[in-house]
Amino acid sequence: MVAAAAVAGFPILRTAGRALLARVVGIDLLVSVASIGAVVLGEYGEAAAVTFLFAIGHALETATLNRTRSALTALVALAPDVALVLRNGEQVEVPAGSVQTGETILVKNGARVPVDGTVQQGAGTLDEASITGESLPVDKSAGDGVFAGTISTGGFLQVLATEVGAATTLAHIVHRVEEAQEATAPTQVFMDRFSAWYTPGILVLAIVVGLVTGDVLLALTLLVIGCPGALVISIPVAIVAGIGRAAQLGILIKGGEFLETAAKITVVAVDKTGTLTRGRPALTDVVVLNPDLTRSEVLGWAARAEDGSEHPLAGAIVQAAAQDGALPEHIISVPGQGIVAAVAGHTVLVGNPALLHARGVRGTDAATAVADELAARGRTPLIVVLDGVIAGVLAVADEVRPDAADMVAALHAAGVARVVMLTGDGPRVAQAVAADVGIDEIRSSLLPGDKLDVVSGLRRDGHVVAMVGDGVNDAPALATADIGIAMGAAGSAVAVETADIALMGDNLLMLPAAVDLARRTVRVMHQNVALALVTVALLLAGVLLGGVTMAVGMLVHEASVLIVIVNAMRLVRRSGPRAEPAARKKSEKSEKSEKQEMMA
Repeated sequence: MVAAAAVAGFPILRTAGRALLARVVGIDLLVSVASIGAVVLGEYGEAAAVTFLFAIGHALETATLNRTRSALTALVALAPDVALVLRNGEQVEVPAGSVQTGETILVKNGARVPVDGTVQQGAGTLDEASITGESLPVDKSAGDGVFAGTISTGGFLQVLATEVGAATTLAHIVHRVEEAQEATAPTQVFMDRFSAWYTPGILVLAIVVGLVTGDVLLALTLLVIGCPGALVISIPVAIVAGIGRAAQLGILIKGGEFLETAAKITVVAVDKTGTLTRGRPALTDVVVLNPDLTRSEVLGWAARAEDGSEHPLAGAIVQAAAQDGALPEHIISVPGQGIVAAVAGHTVLVGNPALLHARGVRGTDAATAVADELAARGRTPLIVVLDGVIAGVLAVADEVRPDAADMVAALHAAGVARVVMLTGDGPRVAQAVAADVGIDEIRSSLLPGDKLDVVSGLRRDGHVVAMVGDGVNDAPALATADIGIAMGAAGSAVAVETADIALMGDNLLMLPAAVDLARRTVRVMHQNVALALVTVALLLAGVLLGGVTMAVGMLVHEASVLIVIVNAMRLVRRSGPRAEPAARKKSEKSEKSEKQEMMA
């Protein structure tokens, strides 16, 4: 028994000695004192049992705890060891770390992309789940960006390397997850301070009990029973598991502090353009007012006139027309009104009622009525006039993302009280988008500074505010909010490094998934703390009332530690609202149907 206690107890004693040199009174010291005291008292079986159970328990803790870091391990494993590089016209396999910026990388079916870059030639599909959380393969062709660590599921790509080694998006993600899992949450800071007083307090209590009762074995048993192992590990193990699970979903959380704050969010402020909407205008309506013309003819004349325009709305019209027509011979741009173009001997006007009035076009009542109706629905109307006769009215609008309404509903389900839309657009457009999406509150016609004021006002009202955006204009509001959340951060090292939470993909359902995961993580933290405290309280009562021995106390203590870890590991499993493949497929189908309708 003494030999067993010595073999199992020596590593514990060594760790306790190192901790004392650092002026830390830890769990290992309590176990060491208890086991040595048991040997001195002749309780050899107790000494062997305590050290053996502690050693076995510590090994199990380490093995189980490592599983909570599985997400980080999986991310590191994604980095390929080799790369196929095109050098001097030949394919050369080299270590991935030796690839230089500007070299051409060949990515074949089944291979991992070793660098961040841009596709030069070829076509194929890549599994980007490790970066963006998107489970469906993404089509890639010339001009598209690719990320290191993604896997080719078909095709052949020639990629120009733009970021290599530690500069890749994958490397930034690994670095950020590693730092986040090591960061200390506010609750953990409190528990560390508590443990710093609790552990010496148990030592003093044991000494007092021993002196008062004269029962040294009872005092030593108190040392074992009072070990705060489960208490110390209850918070960090939950944070590591929560942040790791978030990384698997394509959600980067900067640290435990932001994880805890995200669990308290009551208001989410969302930028409209580029977040709730796609950030690019698209043709929505074509109303024909000249019976001599067809829908395609009205659209075609407008597209030919706009083909030489640099206005953002022009691209939507030209893209919708998708035809090779006569280019405009001469264009007059009228700021705030539209354009006048000469096309194949005809004069085409595309603009608002003010342009028609300025050009003396007659019979505008019907066109103006249609334009007003479209504007009331949050769309930008453009009246088309051919050779002085009104041909029809086109409408252009920024497309609302198909998952925007689901996101708002999921945020409410996750416990967020209000979703506020912040936009620089006018009230009509804002109201139309809000009606489609289900927004609770609208703040329209805002400048970047106004968005900051809105966020500050919400915080002054006592709300915990998350600001979601994707543009430079949102930076002041993102910095002011309790939690700044960057959308579509994949490939942006700045967003990954500066955002409190970075959603790597453009899937809006990641946002409620992040909030729900944060709330579940904090619940697990509270459960773990409660379990640890109840276990210690029951064991202390059992010791003082009799019936709980040193070995039994150590067995229960180690069991509570394992239960705490296993409870935290529940976070690693898939659960809660998230962007399931079916939802993505539904969105993709709706996008395809929209495109087909547009082409028709």
